[in-house]
Amino acid sequence: MRKSAVHAKLPPKRGDNGNSVSSRESVLVMRILLQRVRRANVKVDGAVCGEIGRGLLLFVGIEAGDAKDDIQWICKKTLRMRVFNDPEGKMNHSLLDVGGEVLLVSQFTLHAITKKGDRPSFIRSAPPAIALPLYEILIQELEKRLGAPIATGRFGANMEVSLINDGPVTILLDSKNRKNRR
Repeated sequence: MRKSAVHAKLPPKRGDNGNSVSSRESVLVMRILLQRVRRANVKVDGAVCGEIGRGLLLFVGIEAGDAKDDIQWICKKTLRMRVFNDPEGKMNHSLLDVGGEVLLVSQFTLHAITKKGDRPSFIRSAPPAIALPLYEILIQELEKRLGAPIATGRFGANMEVSLINDGPVTILLDSKNRKNRR
């Protein structure tokens, strides 16, 4: 059984120039790199800690300003995304339609800033004290909506991820790029 998530106090959001940005101007971002897979697993120290058959491998990047609303939207979008083929070979079925599995792996590098120089910056990625509780909430929300446990990597660990990408199908979901945003 997982520990229940706690609510983290979020630090003030910083703009590109380093100045504080009011919460009204703040852009909340959660990114998921979704890959349709035939199978996938994640290992830590050589031991498998998460494994699935047919389903979705989800790499999640959490930015310091993420909110529960972003988690709910990204879960709904992920599980209902029609990326599985129907009998005619068209992507008309969702993970829920095909009864697929989920493997969730935290990946702070999805928020890399690569505008300057050759070394990526990760200053937009949430620190562990903020990201871990949000990651736990994401797990709980996915399991609730799926009606089954999901497989996960180990937050903050150096992981080896193996997958057989089916298609290949790889899609980036970004909570700041959704319609009907308030």
